Amino acid sequence: MFPKSTYVNRRNNLKQTLKSGIILFPGNGESSMNYADNWYPFKQDSSFLYYTGIDHIPNLYFLINIDTGEEILFGNNATPEEKVWIGSAEKLESFAEKSGFSTVKPLDQVASYLKTQLAKGQRVHYLPPYRSAQKIAISELLDIPLNEVEANKSVTLIQAIVAQRERKSAEELVQLEEAVNITRKMHEYAIINTKAGMTEMQMAGTLNGIAVSGGGGLAFPIILTKDGQYLHNHATTAVLNEGDLVLCDCGAYNTMGYGGDMTRTFPAGKTFSPLQKDVYNIVLNAHESAIAALKPGTRFKDIHLLASKKLVEGLTDLGLMKGDADEAVAAGAHTLFFQCGLGHMMGLDIHDMENLGEQYVGYTPELKKSTEFGLKSLRLGKELQEDFVLTVEPGLYFNPFLIDERRAQKKYMDFVNYDEVEKFKSFGGIRVEEDFVITKDGSKLLGEPLAKTSEAIEKLRNN
Repeated sequence: MFPKSTYVNRRNNLKQTLKSGIILFPGNGESSMNYADNWYPFKQDSSFLYYTGIDHIPNLYFLINIDTGEEILFGNNATPEEKVWIGSAEKLESFAEKSGFSTVKPLDQVASYLKTQLAKGQRVHYLPPYRSAQKIAISELLDIPLNEVEANKSVTLIQAIVAQRERKSAEELVQLEEAVNITRKMHEYAIINTKAGMTEMQMAGTLNGIAVSGGGGLAFPIILTKDGQYLHNHATTAVLNEGDLVLCDCGAYNTMGYGGDMTRTFPAGKTFSPLQKDVYNIVLNAHESAIAALKPGTRFKDIHLLASKKLVEGLTDLGLMKGDADEAVAAGAHTLFFQCGLGHMMGLDIHDMENLGEQYVGYTPELKKSTEFGLKSLRLGKELQEDFVLTVEPGLYFNPFLIDERRAQKKYMDFVNYDEVEKFKSFGGIRVEEDFVITKDGSKLLGEPLAKTSEAIEKLRNN
């Protein structure tokens, strides 16, 4: 945990913003895989963790009564019978003391407490639940019809939390550096040790072990595939062959719950083919151009469009596209090859605070999230501020299904040379991703640098 003062100050800031009412933070419960007692790895709700520092313990509620000044943790200490299975367990009162509050009550008292306060006319602020169990619990605790729980979320609370969490403190940046460096180890190992004849899952399994051995675990399911044209293609039993491109997108979270997220693309053999290197360098140029544009006051949407233009220019040089690059991007022609967003916020969530709503996290009342293909997948569009932490991850994806559909629709005919694109339907995909903190005048790479030029990657491949 951070020092006690960190959590006290975070809660005080939140109370000063909301001014009245009750703030209810449900912690996460265990989630079963295929029967009740076989659980997925536990991950605490990030807002609960942010304001309490209490991780690894399921089935808790934290409540702040702004009007009375009460801060209460509702939960149960482990019973002797439960300790048969889990061993010694630190008491909740100990965690409360470390977090800077003193009141702990049994879990079964949360309902009666809320009922009493609701009868007095107090408003209960809660965040939009992202798990079914949370949604049902809030419905029952606050006597709200299940289908109205989402509509009754507290926008005021969402906005207050986004304003706090989007700018990372110096102590948070230390944790993020650690998470990114664990992530870097995963990628370096993959680049050096992946071999033709190996299955995707063989390498993904090893990378999972590196993440866990770092003290936390996987920040998200590993994407490791020779079919990188599909954006979220997780590792399978497919065999990696000489000539394949391997796209590896993976990340680890550390003991404090902060995450890293990186991508590298490398050959399954020792070297890129000349064509693979040409396409790789187009992506790398877009990546470097985007990084150079990172600074406070610049809209990330504009940086996304800049990277898109660089991709178009490179594809034009390669003969796959034609015409004016700005006009091509304005028409959305680049989305035939770049279907997603340039990056996203990162912190306690790998897509930081995404459960609170992308419009609140990545956009503003003046800048609305687009509904257009491609742009609708841009999770961050608003002006950057100092201490934002985000990813930059342009890519080129030659998806044969999309190519066939767009050609049949006769879309982008003024900008795409479909006869040339046909030759790339088995090419795959390339993505390069790194993590940055926005500084006073620009940006700073998080973590130790990792090979990203084609030459540097080939050097690692040939170690």
